[in-house]
Amino acid sequence: MIVKMNKILLLCQAERRAAALKALRALGVLHLVPVREAKSEDTDQARNEARACERAIRVLEQQAALDASSYGSDKSDKSDRSDLSDKPPKTPKAMIRETLALDDERKTLEDRRAALAQEWRPWEDLGDFDPQAVRALAERGVTLRLYRSREPQPPAAPDGFHLFPLVWGPKGGAYALVGDGEAETPPESEPLPLPTRSLSETRQEAEEIGRRLDEIGERLRALAAQRTALDAALPQFRDAARFAEAQAGMDAQGPLAWLRGYCPADQADAIRRAAAKEGWGLLIEEPDENDAPPTQIRHPFWVKPIQSVLDMIGILPGYREVDISAVFLLFFSVFFAMIVGDAGYGMIFLALSFFARKKMTAAPKEPFRLLYILSASTIVWGLMTGNIFGIRAFPALLQPLRIGWLSNIENIMLLCFLLGAIHLTIAHGWNVLRMIKTPQALAHAGWIAITWVMFFAARTMILNQEFPAFVYALLGVGLLAVILFMTPPKLLKTEWTSHVMLPLTVIGNFVDVVSYVRLFAVGSASLAVAQAFNDMAVGGEMSVLRGLGAALILFAGHALNIVLCGLGVLVHGVRLNTLEFSGHIGMQWTGEPYRPFAAEILEPEQSNIKNDEAGDGLKRPA
Repeated sequence: MIVKMNKILLLCQAERRAAALKALRALGVLHLVPVREAKSEDTDQARNEARACERAIRVLEQQAALDASSYGSDKSDKSDRSDLSDKPPKTPKAMIRETLALDDERKTLEDRRAALAQEWRPWEDLGDFDPQAVRALAERGVTLRLYRSREPQPPAAPDGFHLFPLVWGPKGGAYALVGDGEAETPPESEPLPLPTRSLSETRQEAEEIGRRLDEIGERLRALAAQRTALDAALPQFRDAARFAEAQAGMDAQGPLAWLRGYCPADQADAIRRAAAKEGWGLLIEEPDENDAPPTQIRHPFWVKPIQSVLDMIGILPGYREVDISAVFLLFFSVFFAMIVGDAGYGMIFLALSFFARKKMTAAPKEPFRLLYILSASTIVWGLMTGNIFGIRAFPALLQPLRIGWLSNIENIMLLCFLLGAIHLTIAHGWNVLRMIKTPQALAHAGWIAITWVMFFAARTMILNQEFPAFVYALLGVGLLAVILFMTPPKLLKTEWTSHVMLPLTVIGNFVDVVSYVRLFAVGSASLAVAQAFNDMAVGGEMSVLRGLGAALILFAGHALNIVLCGLGVLVHGVRLNTLEFSGHIGMQWTGEPYRPFAAEILEPEQSNIKNDEAGDGLKRPA
């Protein structure tokens, strides 16, 4: 259910705006809407502090993960023996500054080390030599030039020069020319410029960088051991940023300041009581059609699991749209079962869900409840259709659970069309109830009739079943209702194109009904893949080696099939709810989530984060 919202306008004394915000934050029910752009120096500083804390935590998390991955190696042993008695700074801000400074230095040094690895690469096969010695010879009139050639033999030396091969192989090599004056480049050769310094000097710098990186790693490991201090400080930084944004988003004129927002209608009394206590001016009214209230959804207990899917794909109905969560959960469970289609896979999902829940007791329970529902639905459908791991011989013990009607391909396709018609009928029926006092309700009733005409048309065109005579009358009634009532008379001048596009819309309705056959198609593909791998595994004479190969084929094949089933659910099971059904009910998923202005942490005097003597502690808006 989408919670009804009230629009709030609150006035207070300009000099007490911070106190008003603290009181509202304590209530935790008002979704603030900035009256003006929330931008100020305090806001920028608070946001930067929160982002810096988040970045520092990521750096320390990465360091901890790096240490865990290198556990047992020489590097790990060295870090275990390193002196960590140098405790990290006492304040979160000092920890953040040091962590980010070390991370920036590490990145700079790693870039420099990578550059050093490339610096000597053109001369690495020539060994270590001092370029300054070559330059000193040039000052004395002795020319020494380096060249590379792709020829299998060194070229002839020019007159007045001596050629010294330095390294050579079948594909060419490098050589030096020594003599007086300047020489022309020998044929099939390329000049090789001198490096700026020797290989030993480059290696020495790289070793110094390596030692400094080890020191940085040790210090970051020491800081990572104290990362809980930053974890505890992060909500406080975020609260400070939100507080600064809220204060910057208020407007003021003379002695008065004001803010706007929305709160659930059933919680408006809390704001009324606070206003009476604090001496605020308060206006509470219904949102009008030009307002865009946030969306808060309160689900019944049995519907809550589907919120995991909606959060995963990032969709939320608009305030004036409808909450389809219950229908989504019901049909998504059916679609999931039909796409996966295997009772054996459902048992695996159920077992893994129970195991994961046992291991992750602190995790939210709703995703696991959804997995239980989906797993149970898959098991029931698999038993009804006689599919367990794609085994062709269904166990005799489970035969009573199998429904023979579902063993016919045409019957399953018919069931898909029927599910589509029912699903879309619910969408238009919902609109009939929402618009029951308007003529548009009759238009949606007409779309219900057209939807069932499309069901019978799909049954006839694809399954070659008889087209009932009464459907022609149903089509005429449905089209007449849609044509007459789909657009209010006063909007005909601006929305007449809807009538022009009506034939295409009717065809689209047929396509939407037929599109539900994807449930059969994907489910059949899953069964075919499972049976193919089963046949590969059991074919031929059995032996120990053959048995091991068969086990590997079965494991890999069914694991791949499960992954493909999961992708099929995401692509098709979700789509039928979020596109086909939502399109017929008129949903655009334009909702902005309801985010009340509330604190993540205790009040400052109760916080475990304290200011340091140098003023490095968390700055709080006045």
